[in-house]
Amino acid sequence: MNPKIIQGGDFSDYRGTISYVNDFSFKDIERFYIISNSEENPIRAWQGHKLDGKNFYCLTGAFKVHFVKIDNWESPSKDLTIETVTISALESKIVHIPAGYANVIQSLEKDSKLISFSTLPLANVSEDDVRYDSNYWKIDE
Repeated sequence: MNPKIIQGGDFSDYRGTISYVNDFSFKDIERFYIISNSEENPIRAWQGHKLDGKNFYCLTGAFKVHFVKIDNWESPSKDLTIETVTISALESKIVHIPAGYANVIQSLEKDSKLISFSTLPLANVSEDDVRYDSNYWKIDE
């Protein structure tokens, strides 16, 4: 499976606005987190997942989500292609990153919040989570 954008939309009337991503399925979701990076450290990098698929939705502000397909978990190539998707609270979409990737969450605005839906049960996280130095792959800031 490849990373993909699951497009949503919004509906507004005199009562306000409803944002939605109707094509997103919660079938495999085990847990979720809300992420707010600090102003001093707007980049949360690099976290890899052998087994866990991630789904990111921006609640407030804006983020860049950078990701690479890992070729070797113990010693990945430094030449892997970095893909980047920008998401914002002004649009309704989910970035799906399947297992087998490492990612970076980069805040673009103060007080940005991102919700992350994970597919792996918490009991299995210790065998899945792989961290790399924040400069292992260089992103444009």
